[in-house]
Amino acid sequence: MWQANNRHTIILMQPGNRATRTFMDYDSIASAMDGICGLFEKRLKDSNPNLRNITYDIADLYRYIEALTDMSALVFDPAISAYAPFDRAWIKQQAFQRLKRLAGQ
Repeated sequence: MWQANNRHTIILMQPGNRATRTFMDYDSIASAMDGICGLFEKRLKDSNPNLRNITYDIADLYRYIEALTDMSALVFDPAISAYAPFDRAWIKQQAFQRLKRLAGQ
Protein backbone atom coordinates (compact mmCIF):
# COMPACT_ATOMS: atom_id res chain seq x y z
CA MET A 1 0.00 0.00 0.00
CA TRP A 2 1.04 3.57 -0.52
CA GLN A 3 2.75 5.43 2.26
CA ALA A 4 2.41 8.84 0.65
CA ASN A 5 -0.70 10.48 2.00
CA ASN A 6 -0.86 13.66 -0.08
CA ARG A 7 -2.46 12.15 -3.16
CA HIS A 8 -5.63 13.55 -4.66
CA THR A 9 -8.44 11.18 -3.70
CA ILE A 10 -11.94 10.84 -5.09
CA ILE A 11 -14.52 8.94 -3.05
CA LEU A 12 -17.31 7.41 -5.14
CA MET A 13 -20.37 6.67 -3.06
CA GLN A 14 -23.86 5.30 -3.60
CA PRO A 15 -25.88 5.32 -0.36
CA GLY A 16 -29.03 3.86 -1.94
CA ASN A 17 -30.44 3.57 -5.45
CA ARG A 18 -28.72 4.77 -8.62
CA ALA A 19 -30.11 8.28 -8.15
CA THR A 20 -28.05 8.66 -4.96
CA ARG A 21 -24.67 8.25 -6.65
CA THR A 22 -22.26 11.00 -5.73
CA PHE A 23 -18.57 11.74 -5.39
CA MET A 24 -16.37 13.85 -3.18
CA ASP A 25 -12.82 14.87 -3.93
CA TYR A 26 -10.05 15.58 -1.43
CA ASP A 27 -6.45 16.77 -1.54
CA SER A 28 -5.20 13.73 0.39
CA ILE A 29 -6.10 10.25 1.55
CA ALA A 30 -6.22 11.54 5.14
CA SER A 31 -8.71 14.29 4.30
CA ALA A 32 -10.83 11.76 2.38
CA MET A 33 -10.95 9.53 5.47
CA ASP A 34 -11.85 12.57 7.59
CA GLY A 35 -14.64 13.29 5.11
CA ILE A 36 -16.04 9.76 5.35
CA CYS A 37 -15.93 9.92 9.15
CA GLY A 38 -17.65 13.31 8.98
CA LEU A 39 -20.48 11.88 6.86
CA PHE A 40 -20.92 9.05 9.35
CA GLU A 41 -20.87 11.45 12.31
CA LYS A 42 -23.48 13.66 10.61
CA ARG A 43 -25.69 10.63 10.11
CA LEU A 44 -25.31 9.72 13.79
CA LYS A 45 -26.22 13.26 14.85
CA ASP A 46 -29.23 13.32 12.53
CA SER A 47 -30.38 9.95 13.94
CA ASN A 48 -29.86 11.06 17.55
CA PRO A 49 -30.73 14.77 17.68
CA ASN A 50 -31.25 14.80 21.46
CA LEU A 51 -27.82 13.40 22.32
CA ARG A 52 -25.20 16.00 23.13
CA ASN A 53 -22.19 13.69 22.79
CA ILE A 54 -22.13 10.81 20.35
CA THR A 55 -19.45 8.16 20.45
CA TYR A 56 -18.75 5.32 18.08
CA ASP A 57 -16.13 2.67 17.52
CA ILE A 58 -14.48 1.37 14.37
CA ALA A 59 -17.03 -1.45 14.05
CA ASP A 60 -19.82 1.15 13.81
CA LEU A 61 -17.95 2.98 11.06
CA TYR A 62 -17.34 -0.31 9.22
CA ARG A 63 -21.06 -1.15 9.40
CA TYR A 64 -21.89 2.26 7.93
CA ILE A 65 -19.45 1.73 5.05
CA GLU A 66 -20.75 -1.80 4.40
CA ALA A 67 -24.40 -0.66 4.49
CA LEU A 68 -23.85 1.68 1.55
CA THR A 69 -24.88 0.26 -1.81
CA ASP A 70 -21.41 1.07 -3.11
CA MET A 71 -18.27 2.90 -2.06
CA SER A 72 -14.84 3.03 -3.65
CA ALA A 73 -11.89 5.36 -3.96
CA LEU A 74 -9.75 6.63 -6.80
CA VAL A 75 -6.31 7.78 -5.69
CA PHE A 76 -3.96 9.63 -8.01
CA ASP A 77 -0.73 7.76 -8.67
CA PRO A 78 1.89 10.08 -10.16
CA ALA A 79 3.98 7.12 -11.31
CA ILE A 80 1.36 6.29 -13.93
CA SER A 81 -0.32 9.73 -14.17
CA ALA A 82 -3.68 8.13 -13.50
CA TYR A 83 -6.08 7.25 -10.72
CA ALA A 84 -5.82 3.83 -9.11
CA PRO A 85 -9.06 2.25 -7.87
CA PHE A 86 -9.51 0.92 -4.33
CA ASP A 87 -12.39 -0.98 -2.79
CA ARG A 88 -14.31 -0.79 0.47
CA ALA A 89 -11.80 -2.99 2.30
CA TRP A 90 -9.03 -0.51 1.48
CA ILE A 91 -11.22 2.40 2.60
CA LYS A 92 -11.93 0.67 5.91
CA GLN A 93 -8.21 -0.01 6.42
CA GLN A 94 -7.31 3.60 5.65
CA ALA A 95 -10.06 4.92 7.94
CA PHE A 96 -8.81 2.69 10.76
CA GLN A 97 -5.22 3.91 10.28
CA ARG A 98 -6.39 7.53 10.22
CA LEU A 99 -8.46 7.20 13.41
CA LYS A 100 -5.59 5.36 15.09
CA ARG A 101 -3.21 8.21 14.22
CA LEU A 102 -5.68 10.82 15.46
CA ALA A 103 -6.22 8.94 18.73
CA GLY A 104 -2.46 8.83 19.27
CA GLN A 105 -2.09 12.62 19.07
